Amino acid sequence: MPNANVAPSSAERVRSACAHAEQAVLAMPGIDPTPTSVHHLRGCGDAVIAVPTASMAAVLAGNSPDAGAPAVLELTDHAPLRLREPVRALVWLRGWVRAVPTDAQRALATEVAKENPDPSLLDVGHGATLLRLVINSAVLADATGAESVCVDELRHARPDPFCDMESAWLQHLTADHGDVIAQLARHLPAGLQHGIVHPLAIDRYGVTLRVESHDGDHDFRLPFSAPADDIESLSRAVRTLAGCPFLNGLRRI
Repeated sequence: MPNANVAPSSAERVRSACAHAEQAVLAMPGIDPTPTSVHHLRGCGDAVIAVPTASMAAVLAGNSPDAGAPAVLELTDHAPLRLREPVRALVWLRGWVRAVPTDAQRALATEVAKENPDPSLLDVGHGATLLRLVINSAVLADATGAESVCVDELRHARPDPFCDMESAWLQHLTADHGDVIAQLARHLPAGLQHGIVHPLAIDRYGVTLRVESHDGDHDFRLPFSAPADDIESLSRAVRTLAGCPFLNGLRRI
């Protein structure tokens, strides 16, 4: 039987949500929120973001004392599918934002590119400026509620190992494996059996389904019996959970 206690830690969920997030805005006192073209949560626990060089955020950060200026980075994790409510999670990272010295901008952009090869990094020094957010608190909100996440745990956590491939897998399941989704849906409680079922998320610990019904949207998590360590074991875990171990499972896209 699946082990319901096996799930990503809150810090791991924050890491994965930040890696998935396509949208982020930087909020600072006295100015409108500033959209960021790059956002990257580094292994050391701080966040590197890029904002327009002419923005008030860049000016305030550049004129702030060494400790930096207070700021909040809000990141939005959207599902890679067409859903009635596409937002899967919101993350708020609060701390002190500091300007990165001009002569260190390109070097830092190169370091970020090693983990996150975002094409927008090419704009650094050409209309975009890098800032560094030193985080002192983090909050995660999703369908299960909102919770504060320990900053020390966040520093040591890493995204789910299948994070980079999750979007392609969810799209593949939706487009080509309606039979597997229907089998997974058999695990839903009776009250959720009559809605439209979508695969909302997948990680090494399990699958989350989104049920769109007449009384709203409901997310239900189906844990694996054991964490998956590689692509083969993840595919096998999904097929086993669906009760069809001999079907072709997830493929690498």
